[in-house]
Amino acid sequence: MTDPDRELVDTLADVWASMQRLGDALDEAQWKLPTDCPGWTVQDNLAHIIGIESVILGLPEPKVALPEQLPHVKNDLGRSNEIWVESFRARSGAEVLHEFRVISTSRLNQLRSFTEADWSVPSWTPVGDGVVRDLIPFRVLDSFVHELDMRRAVGEPAAFESPSARLALSRLHGVLPMIIGARLRPADGTRVAFVVEGPAAFAETYVMHEGRAVVLDRAAAAPDAEVDTALHMDADSFVRLIGGRGELDDIAASVRVTGDAGLGRRVLEHMKVLM
Repeated sequence: MTDPDRELVDTLADVWASMQRLGDALDEAQWKLPTDCPGWTVQDNLAHIIGIESVILGLPEPKVALPEQLPHVKNDLGRSNEIWVESFRARSGAEVLHEFRVISTSRLNQLRSFTEADWSVPSWTPVGDGVVRDLIPFRVLDSFVHELDMRRAVGEPAAFESPSARLALSRLHGVLPMIIGARLRPADGTRVAFVVEGPAAFAETYVMHEGRAVVLDRAAAAPDAEVDTALHMDADSFVRLIGGRGELDDIAASVRVTGDAGLGRRVLEHMKVLM
């Protein structure tokens, strides 16, 4: 295993260890609290990670009957996810946490045993075909976002400066040009700045050029006076907006928009990418 591959595995281990520490501190009532992830409790979020990693490990899908109508399930992938989540709903939070430890340990052991050939095996990823190596950052991102769902529900702060947080947030930063250029599609020359404040601080300005959003300044967002609109927020609001967590108006209330308020609002309305 090369050093970059080892670093990826260590980062995945980092977020899973954080989820385990959180789980150790929860009582049964907290495990059953609803979260911002539509339709799921704290426990369901962890069960989802168990399910995904079980599929990757080649374990059989549980035999579970689901209701025909599940408002939070939008597609076949969502329904497949729900089968695994449903299979754990009758169990206690402590039991789900134990199963998570077993599955995550098996998965990390598998990854740490991989040869270069194993890392290069073709693999599905959420953005198309890739290789096994390409899938791991998405597993870090998925785990981190669901950990935030869990922490938000029980009032526990997130470690936004952890290795897994840095990797996950860098992936989310990477979708901003698509949000502006492909979804919002403002006129050429329009400048939009994102400023994430506090832990995991991030600032970058994007300008529309020939129908695409390109980075204007990699070091920092341009001053508000030089952009059409700037959105200032904390890291949790940033993740919630891209993850489609909670009500938009509630999150928007925590975002400070300068410049063109209408354009800023339209940016917020187009930010949901994850489900």
